[in-house]
Amino acid sequence: MANYFEMTRDELTAEKEALEEEYKKFQAMGLKLNMARGKPGPHQMDLAMGLLQMTDYTTDAGTDARNYGDLEGLHEARELFGDVMGVKPEEVFVGGNSSLQIMYNLISMGYCFGFPESPCPWSQVEKRKFLCPVPGYDRHFAITEEFGFELISVPMTPTGPDMDVVEKLVAEDDTIKGIWCVPQYSNPDGYTYSDETIDRFAKMKTAAPDFKIFWDEAYIVHHLTDEIIETPVLLNECKKYGTEDRVFMFTSTSKITFPGAGVSALACSEAMMKYICKRFSVMIISYDKMNQLRHVRFLKNKEGVLAHMAKHRRRLVPCFDAVKTAFNEELTPCGDIAHWTNPKGGYFISLYVMPGCAKRVAQLCKDCGLTLTGAGSAYPYHKDPADAHLRIAPTYPSLDEVETASDLLCVCVRLAAVEKLLAENA
Repeated sequence: MANYFEMTRDELTAEKEALEEEYKKFQAMGLKLNMARGKPGPHQMDLAMGLLQMTDYTTDAGTDARNYGDLEGLHEARELFGDVMGVKPEEVFVGGNSSLQIMYNLISMGYCFGFPESPCPWSQVEKRKFLCPVPGYDRHFAITEEFGFELISVPMTPTGPDMDVVEKLVAEDDTIKGIWCVPQYSNPDGYTYSDETIDRFAKMKTAAPDFKIFWDEAYIVHHLTDEIIETPVLLNECKKYGTEDRVFMFTSTSKITFPGAGVSALACSEAMMKYICKRFSVMIISYDKMNQLRHVRFLKNKEGVLAHMAKHRRRLVPCFDAVKTAFNEELTPCGDIAHWTNPKGGYFISLYVMPGCAKRVAQLCKDCGLTLTGAGSAYPYHKDPADAHLRIAPTYPSLDEVETASDLLCVCVRLAAVEKLLAENA
């Protein structure tokens, strides 16, 4: 295997033919592999089956979790999530199985009614905008696109969004109403925001008095190494500057217990909590408190959560290592045709192929039975300007399947790169 950029046209043509033969071997295997979404595998979900064995639904306060009441969530559940997120129980709202649903409801709340400091509902703001660090989470972007926001891309760096860009935009434009953030093991790069980035978020000046930070702590306990990375708690940092009302922090147990039957949580200032509960009280009396209590009894506290996640880590690390090993062995010798992230946590690896090749790689994989997240999905409107990024999710398949998928993916990356180089040299 040689550096593609040092090959002659005849050598590249021979390499293309060899790769096509290798690709045909994968086609003959009749593969049905999926690395499109960051879903826990069956063996991970099996780890939480014990929480379904509970039969006593009496809370510590002596109330019956099976009945109405406790819109904000059971006190025990608010304590658990407060412990995990580093905030007070009074600042926690515990919802249903989906943190994404809470995010959607808050965007909808701003759209229909605005927030206490809003000059008007967001629906009345012409050319309203929302900031989107890229690459980022497509489902975040889809929510604000659904409500008619113009999505503004902000470059991601290893320490978080480019804060020079963020600060300039929000200081000058009062139609920018918020920003999406995944501050720990970001989706999909796996970056963790630096202390300086978090401090700048807390103290930055915003033209819009109702600017909101949607701070998704989806991977706050999803460590892939023995190093337990912890960052300053944005809500607490904002209190130092009197900006705590701008923060909405989210998390859930979706990738801790069961994605389809977990528990979500929101953390915000107590003043904002009162406003949100007032609005939510029209929509719902309470979320599933039986499930909340099951999770509390099973996970107990942050220490219990981390112990449970160590079991996940033992399952996931070999899968992540298999992908990175394949990339190092199969792509690195070919020259600068691809680079990738090496996350210390989270659920994804970002693979950056040669510009103009991501869609081709994804299609080659699909045609051979390997489904990836669509090329461009990590960018607003699914448009990657460079057509270079692919989000790799090695969590759901078995280790054997991950190894096969990684080998196929490398063949597709190399084939797309050779095709491009031949086209450029035509």
